[in-house]
Amino acid sequence: MNLIRIKSLFLTLTLCVLSASLHAQQLQFERVASGLSSPIFVTHAPGDSTRLFIAQRSGAIRIFNLNTMTLGPTFMTVPSVNTSFEGGLLGLAFHPDYQNNGFFYVNFTTSSGGPFRTRVSRFTRTTPDSASSATQQVVVEINQPQQNHNAGWIGFSPNDGYLYIANGDGGNFNDTGSGHTAGIGNSQDITNNLLGAMLRLDVDGDDFPGDANRNYAIPADNTFVGVTGDDEIWLYGLRNPFRCSFDRETGDLYMGDVGQGAREEISMYPADGNANRNMGWRLREGTIQTPGVGGPQPSDGLNPIYDYPRTGQFGGFSVTGGMVYRGPIQCFNGVYFFADYGSDNFWSFRFDGSEPADFDGGNHSTVIRWNNNMTVDVGLIRDIVCFGDDLEGNLYVVDLGGEVFKLVDGNMGLVGDMNCDGSVNLLDVSLFVDAIGAGAYVFEADTNEDGVVNLLDVESFIALLSGG
Repeated sequence: MNLIRIKSLFLTLTLCVLSASLHAQQLQFERVASGLSSPIFVTHAPGDSTRLFIAQRSGAIRIFNLNTMTLGPTFMTVPSVNTSFEGGLLGLAFHPDYQNNGFFYVNFTTSSGGPFRTRVSRFTRTTPDSASSATQQVVVEINQPQQNHNAGWIGFSPNDGYLYIANGDGGNFNDTGSGHTAGIGNSQDITNNLLGAMLRLDVDGDDFPGDANRNYAIPADNTFVGVTGDDEIWLYGLRNPFRCSFDRETGDLYMGDVGQGAREEISMYPADGNANRNMGWRLREGTIQTPGVGGPQPSDGLNPIYDYPRTGQFGGFSVTGGMVYRGPIQCFNGVYFFADYGSDNFWSFRFDGSEPADFDGGNHSTVIRWNNNMTVDVGLIRDIVCFGDDLEGNLYVVDLGGEVFKLVDGNMGLVGDMNCDGSVNLLDVSLFVDAIGAGAYVFEADTNEDGVVNLLDVESFIALLSGG
């Protein structure tokens, strides 16, 4: 029976169905690690399918073995980490060519030999399971006027291979006070000021050979190359972009920026670079004028794609930026998961594909609050400080209290719900037939749950459609 005949048969049968069966979706998590000391970040190294690297706020980087599902040795302890207030080891990223050069990068705060400051350093692997702190090479240092709003995320773009560094505005209230540019704040100051900005550096070059604390080159297409402004800056107008991520499929950059007192926001900068570079703070807090110090949207401003207030089930007061899911569960492909550290709310949405000029905080579909539809085999997911992934795209959630959880495939999707809208109905028919014809395993299409997707799933799929 060819694919066209199969599809015709299903369409004919389902026209007779009078009702659809609505089922509650569940997110199922498995705790993979516990007993850690303030874990703050989790990621994987390029080409390594067997391990995760878990960074602890105090400076230790632990190895987690995905084959044995056990914590392994300490990979390295970053020296001279200052954990005052919001400081500590805050970000970790592996060079795209890590398998050959052994380079990895750490974002942390320190006060060793000087003031409290952000330091991004490169270290080098010495054995497969260890690295030496003696290999440290400082990439960049930035003085911090206060000990909060350190942000700390770093990551390599899957498209251009450059290192992106998220910097907060330096702390304090409304980007004001000692160490903040009078009248406009650090985030709107683009001259001799790298605070409140997303930097973009070429760590494979060195445009400053005489400066031991500037070991990078400037990409030629950075925002202010050849015009007024610091050449390192890619985006500016950020307050405290604590957690960011690249969509590994598209290269789009997602940023969770913690608000002041009214709005939390998720911003997205498209991979093609064809959008305004001013993210708005302190003029804007989310999509509104910042109370007390704000103003109208600047001409080069870019609105977030989602923002939320402090109250209600879709509210909170310290956003933890998440990730676009690109793992093995088809139902969640392209879904952006994120959370709020202060409220423990856990949400998801899909970006709706809007053009940047149309970003207005509502550029998404199907915002879901998962709190009452999450199951965990052991432990409790709260105090979420990071989302990470492994080489296969599986999603991990880090709890500052000492645990790491993995989103698992047992009950992630709803069997038969091919378009992931929470309902099994006529809209799923065509996608179901396509899955049968493709012959590959898709959880949602395995309606008789025998571990194989084939024509034997037809009868159970029709039963789901009819509410059976």
